[in-house]
Amino acid sequence: MKITGVEITVETSPEGVRRALLGRTEIALADVRPEARFAAGHPLFAASFPLGALEAEVFDRLPRRTVPVVVYGDGPADAAAAARRLTRLGYSQVSVLAGGLDGWTAAGGELFTDVNAPSKAFGELVAATARTPAVDARELRALLDQGADLVVLDARRFEEYQTMSIPTAISVPGAELGLRAGMLAPDPATTIVINCAGRTRSIIGTQSLINRGLPNRVVALRNGTMGWLLAGLTLDHGQQRRAPEVPASAAAEARAAARAVAERAGAGRLTAAGLAALDDGRRTIYRLDVRTPQEYAAGHRPGFWSAPGGQLVQETDSFAPVRGALIVLDGDDGGRAELTASWLAQMGWEVAVLEAGPGPVQPGEWVPSRPPAPPVPVASPALAEDWLAAGYARLVDIGPSPRYQAGHVPGAAWALREDLPAQPGRLVLTSPDGYLAAFAAGELAAAGRPDVLVLDGGTDGWARSGRPLQAGPGELLSPEVDVYRRPYEGTTAGPEAMQAYLNWEYGLVAQLERDGTHHFRVLA
Repeated sequence: MKITGVEITVETSPEGVRRALLGRTEIALADVRPEARFAAGHPLFAASFPLGALEAEVFDRLPRRTVPVVVYGDGPADAAAAARRLTRLGYSQVSVLAGGLDGWTAAGGELFTDVNAPSKAFGELVAATARTPAVDARELRALLDQGADLVVLDARRFEEYQTMSIPTAISVPGAELGLRAGMLAPDPATTIVINCAGRTRSIIGTQSLINRGLPNRVVALRNGTMGWLLAGLTLDHGQQRRAPEVPASAAAEARAAARAVAERAGAGRLTAAGLAALDDGRRTIYRLDVRTPQEYAAGHRPGFWSAPGGQLVQETDSFAPVRGALIVLDGDDGGRAELTASWLAQMGWEVAVLEAGPGPVQPGEWVPSRPPAPPVPVASPALAEDWLAAGYARLVDIGPSPRYQAGHVPGAAWALREDLPAQPGRLVLTSPDGYLAAFAAGELAAAGRPDVLVLDGGTDGWARSGRPLQAGPGELLSPEVDVYRRPYEGTTAGPEAMQAYLNWEYGLVAQLERDGTHHFRVLA
């Protein structure tokens, strides 16, 4: 078939995608629409790969270039563009989803809304199957007012906790719960309440402590901070409470308990030599370090990506979009890798914990792998400033819209990268570091637009030159659909949006039954 002048010779039918999922063979189903459009509806195991940012993230998320990748977008042109880019980047098994989303639904495929749908659906299945105990917001408020013997532990990332938190809550993100909860509630008579913003991380956190045999009564805060607000209660802001360090004896006890759960769930173990033997290029292997970002930066095994355990379970499709891949987890003696592995195994992943042992360690934050940007003509900040003042060129920012609104070059407009061909005249493109702007300029040049330059160093380079940035909405040349505004993050979502989100979560178990491709199972 021919699409916009480009021969696309390979298609994969919806039935073919479904066979791969059911057969547990490797497949990546890549949705290249902007994130807000992805969140409006997609297959369960589709992963968001926005076309405008594809080059910046594909190498880490699809580390094996021979993995089967099936792409779809808003229409055939998007799919064709994604297939071309992936092929240029060295991916050899790229195909287009036959009929796109319309073909998927026509074949009886289910569409899931929002983001991180596999993890959230799994969380609801856990709650329904394990009957995870919960307390509602008003009941918890009354217990706090009475001075009841309880502790509230917030399972979200520390940054989310700082934005808004339940009164008295302590930040203990995700996989840290299994290691640190016992230190915060040493008396078995103390009740532990786990909260997140909505449901998933509180359900998984609560069930983690129950599964590992903590003697305390453990309950989830039903509907998290959203449920608290919907009950008319007040949240705290800017809190700093964190769990203390754990002594070696307590860490060893936590790991033994977590290892027993991981073995029950079917998670494996690997030595460094065993991992090296598997690394023959015939399958996708995700190497993920589940410790805190601070611990990772202090020293980690080469080749491992920072993926704190709680967020990995919450956002598995972001960290590991190739369904059927092997996930290898590194952690420490506190059982965080084992507890995380127990959940991934229940989610149908082949997962193994890397055994502790000697080997090289490198410091530093995780640095993404990216293909080199193409050589394109650049405009220095001084030249761009002169051109803008003289009206000789337009400056267009294609970075994330929240980043643009937080601070952009004065006079710069914002656009989706895919909307650039419609912009007339001489253009100077920018993005945060200029990387994606260079790819966009290269594409426009190849299409016959020699009048496109890139701001040298991007918006960051402009700021480094001592020139000011301007905050605010600015001039928008495209709808702001590049980022999905999550109702559970921040404090700006209204009650209707929060309730609609919770109602969606309640219906996920029924959607899983209709979809039938998940391989989820829950420990009894």
